[in-house]
Amino acid sequence: MDRYARWNALLEMLTDNGRVSVEEAAGRLEVSQATIRRDFDQLAQQQMITRTRGGAVANGVSYDLPLRYKTAKHSAEKQRIGAAAAALVTPGTVVGLNGGTTSTEVARALAVRPDLNTSAEGAQLTVVTNALNIANELLVRSRMKVVVAGGVVRPKSFELVGPLGGALLREVTLDIALLGVDAIDPQLGAAAHHEGEAAMNNLMVARAKRVVIIADSSKLGGHAFARICSVDRVETLVTDSGAAPAVVQAFRDAGVHVVCA
Repeated sequence: MDRYARWNALLEMLTDNGRVSVEEAAGRLEVSQATIRRDFDQLAQQQMITRTRGGAVANGVSYDLPLRYKTAKHSAEKQRIGAAAAALVTPGTVVGLNGGTTSTEVARALAVRPDLNTSAEGAQLTVVTNALNIANELLVRSRMKVVVAGGVVRPKSFELVGPLGGALLREVTLDIALLGVDAIDPQLGAAAHHEGEAAMNNLMVARAKRVVIIADSSKLGGHAFARICSVDRVETLVTDSGAAPAVVQAFRDAGVHVVCA
């Protein structure tokens, strides 16, 4: 296991438990305690955690981990979700796409579809995004038209937030918005940890004819700080096959079409 994989695992342990000892972390990751101490020291220098005697505790920021530390979590499920969500897109449409690891998989799936990359008139896809990494994925791997909303960059997610981006989003119309979320609940709706990201996503919802939420099963029935939209605004939820049947049925009872990839 390389250093970044260890850091990802350590941050997930702290997110789940709040506190982890050096001894426990070394045992679970099968590395030396000296290695874990160095990892904890380096993460503390980045203000990702707080060092304690014999271990570490999570900072509040650990509940909204930077995107580069999230990529390994539920990766197989997110790839399947990305492919299923991309299949909902038809040529010649305008797609809204926000940031996040699941949205990145959607972008990658869109980028390799030949029917969305043809130069024939009317067949090119237009993607409107507020995420720098999404724009990069599409620009280097496809010939789609990419429109980037302006704003201030959030280093944790590479998303642009604030009134500059909002001004652009209010002037466009989206055929379909494919939105990754931090949580979605049949009663509470879709939500994000950061209020700026939620506000940008809410604007995409307001400008979209169809709203598709993309979320792995760990996010179903959960809650986050800032609401993106109510569940009655969601046409489709794309999740993975690990979703609990009762939770899936609750969304269907709320009028949401559920796709389990």
